[in-house]
Amino acid sequence: MPRRHAFGRADEATHPDSMRAALAEFVSTFVFVFAGEGSVLALDKLYKETGPLASGLVVVALAHALALFSAVASSINISGGHVNPAVTFGSLVGGRISVIRAVYYWVAQLLGSIVAALLLRLVTNGMRPVGFHVQSGDGEVHGLLMETALTFGVVYTVYATALDPKRGSLGIIAPLAIGFIVGANILVGGPFDGASMNPARAFGPALIGWRWRNHWIYWVGPFLGGGLAALIYEYIVIPTEPVPRHAHQHQPLAPEDY
Repeated sequence: MPRRHAFGRADEATHPDSMRAALAEFVSTFVFVFAGEGSVLALDKLYKETGPLASGLVVVALAHALALFSAVASSINISGGHVNPAVTFGSLVGGRISVIRAVYYWVAQLLGSIVAALLLRLVTNGMRPVGFHVQSGDGEVHGLLMETALTFGVVYTVYATALDPKRGSLGIIAPLAIGFIVGANILVGGPFDGASMNPARAFGPALIGWRWRNHWIYWVGPFLGGGLAALIYEYIVIPTEPVPRHAHQHQPLAPEDY
């Protein structure tokens, strides 16, 4: 494990590994947002007059789960498969990523989301991205608590399956577990606030569709939930016994350890 809360090496900003990792985050976030927001637009087109049925929520949850599974799996060996600024923030809070690399990831994730939303507007003949907002009858505080709780579950799952040094063979199913928890959370939070759990997922469609209602919730909530999950798992769940000095020798850093 690297030293906690490292700013990063002096050469990390221009290191090829940082560039590859940022590119992986850009592409994987693009894949996720394109499929996720695209499923919402497809339902909007199908049920434009009658409104989406309950089965539509299942379709959206399934699309997000499958897309995130693929996005994480395709980038986990390069960048750690964050695909989410809240996951990157949780990794930063836990000292598993440097500040420099976290900034690279955030920029790449937001750009991936913006490009996905732009392309969706083009290929759907001008359909305006829907994005997220708190449903009528639910207050902003309720939406904030919902996003915090849902993202806590996502980042906790990331830690348990992808970052925990005791994960063993469980790491093989990390992308599947992360996709499943996001799909399940959409079934829970979708009717209330859309269940974003991901500032990048919310930002691209909000920018291209110019829909900013309640947008702050989809930043503050995920960062609160992600940070809390990281603190609990990193400092309470993971054993704190010191690792023998020789155990660190000849062990390459994982992508999330930079």
